[in-house]
Amino acid sequence: MFTKILVANRGEIACRVMRTAKRMGIRTVAVYSEADRRALHVKMADEAVLIGPAPSKQSYLCMDRIIAACKATGAGAVHPGYGFLSENAEFARRLEEEGIVFIGPKASSIEAMGDKIASKKLAMKAGVSTIPGYAGVIQDADEAAAIGERIGYPVMIKASAGGGGKGLRVAWNAEEARDGFVSCTTEARNAFGDDRVFLEKFIEDPRHIEIQVLGDAQGQLVYLWERECSIQRRHQKLIEEAPSPFLDAATRQAMGEQAVALARAVNYQSAGTVEFVVGRDRQFYFLEMNTRLQVEHPVTEKVTGLDLVEWMIRVAAGEPLGFRQDQIRMDGWAMECRINAEDPFRNFLPSAGRLVKYRPPADSAGGVRVDTGVYEGGEIPVHYDSMIAKLIVHGATRAEAVGKMRSALNAFYLRGVSTNIAFQAALMQHPRFLSGDFHTGFLAEEYPHGFHAADARPEDPAFLAVIAAVARRRYIDRAVQISAQTRGLQRRVGTDWVVMIQDESYAIHLKPVDGGYEGRYGDKTYVVLSDWRFGSPVFQGICNEIPVCLQLERIGLRFHIAYNGVAVDAIVMTARAAQLLSLMQAKPKPDLSQFLLSPMPGLLTHLAVEVGQEVKAGERLAVIEAMKMENVIKAEHDVVVDEILARSGESVAVDQPILKFR
Repeated sequence: MFTKILVANRGEIACRVMRTAKRMGIRTVAVYSEADRRALHVKMADEAVLIGPAPSKQSYLCMDRIIAACKATGAGAVHPGYGFLSENAEFARRLEEEGIVFIGPKASSIEAMGDKIASKKLAMKAGVSTIPGYAGVIQDADEAAAIGERIGYPVMIKASAGGGGKGLRVAWNAEEARDGFVSCTTEARNAFGDDRVFLEKFIEDPRHIEIQVLGDAQGQLVYLWERECSIQRRHQKLIEEAPSPFLDAATRQAMGEQAVALARAVNYQSAGTVEFVVGRDRQFYFLEMNTRLQVEHPVTEKVTGLDLVEWMIRVAAGEPLGFRQDQIRMDGWAMECRINAEDPFRNFLPSAGRLVKYRPPADSAGGVRVDTGVYEGGEIPVHYDSMIAKLIVHGATRAEAVGKMRSALNAFYLRGVSTNIAFQAALMQHPRFLSGDFHTGFLAEEYPHGFHAADARPEDPAFLAVIAAVARRRYIDRAVQISAQTRGLQRRVGTDWVVMIQDESYAIHLKPVDGGYEGRYGDKTYVVLSDWRFGSPVFQGICNEIPVCLQLERIGLRFHIAYNGVAVDAIVMTARAAQLLSLMQAKPKPDLSQFLLSPMPGLLTHLAVEVGQEVKAGERLAVIEAMKMENVIKAEHDVVVDEILARSGESVAVDQPILKFR
């Protein structure tokens, strides 16, 4: 067994690998860029080596510097995590030449599966079901359109070396095929240094279901059931679960056996994932094979009881698998939500900055796990992926897992950057998700114009009004107690309150009961019992004998409440105060229609206009890069550029003016 492992990655996955290595008694080495000097994975490691500046091409993608770090620290093996060099055959080969073990598959296996065109041909030869399409390299946009016509629209245009949703477009006609070819080749060239693309038939209403495989050097290969990954945005997964609510036992077995057959065809050794697209008729087709650990691997670990990182290490050290296919269990239901630094109310644009508050949910009742690479006070840099953490839950049934995920999302308290927690919580309430009736187009169908506050309406707004009234009453009761003790004053506290939420008023009658308060709104009664303390941002208790968990903060005279994806501001007043408030004039918002404001923090890489230029609606204005994403900003209506307020190459903050129009 290895005595020291270098983790050639950062963030959540680097920390994840280190936890298992430490449990196995293996020392760890971190590598880090200048932007990650104070990162959590650097703090966790036994040793850490600086490998370059912030850009990943000069640090985490620099093979020479990582190999040099191995030699300098005496690390005998490298775990690549996911992303960066994890599926780079040249990196695996160079490590082997240097006498350093790559904790992953052999370079030949990576090479065979890394090219999507070659892997599809190999899958067909191995008897794996594949999607109809054109596996040759396409030369230009016109050829792409012609091939699309032959296959039959819709078609999917995919980068041969792609991954993570990059270099991928769906075309429904010839014009979209031409545009998609140009976009895919450009994106693939920039992201992977390889602009080859291919076309295949797009399966309508598809589900994205993948099979986890694991093989050793002795030739034993097993599959560890499936993961349902159909909840996606821009081809990137948001929620994963195991098992799939869609598969039956026969389809599960057939997919697993085909995944193993493909892995055997390339002599696969380590953990890997064979991804399939599954149609409404449960016919499945090979999509690609990821020759690395997947982001969503924890849900497989939860239902099987296996530590995949541990088995990757053991296999790399030459140990055989300690179990057979018939010994692999499927225990209960697991679910994972990716918590990203992005603003769901601004079309999921990246959000970077300092984590002012970071308090993940505790595993008080069991079945909650948080994998992260951040800490309170740390930075979310603009240079890398937007992931903050992975929230994983496990229950006996899918319904129990969903319930645990709801509570965990409600208790996940972050401040300083925008996150997608509200969106994830809203999905946990969606009827289609709860029924399991969804596919990869689910989000596009349900939120065609993006996610807005109106999409997450409180199921029972009166409940939130009662909670706000309870919080207000707790503050008043404390003040009364202090006055009585220090001044000998007795203050009479009323029982009737008016709570304003989103321009709606709720007349709440509130009285103390043993352990809490009883609130009445109309003919509804809410008995709220809680030991919530002032200043705690998470309110946990029981309402009408049902456990509740929400976020509750006092901001001036308002109470900010976040619950099940809904965020509201509540003002609790006496009836007289509410009457006077209604007479106050609303302060008008400033008119910013003459300005182009940066929708996110990032690097302004390109300005497409100049002063005096007439721009038509839909034309490009600027390009901003952040967290590996290129975001093109287009004119919403016809404008004339009056002034340029930011220059190409400049870092911009969210809502910073870039252009002024006239």
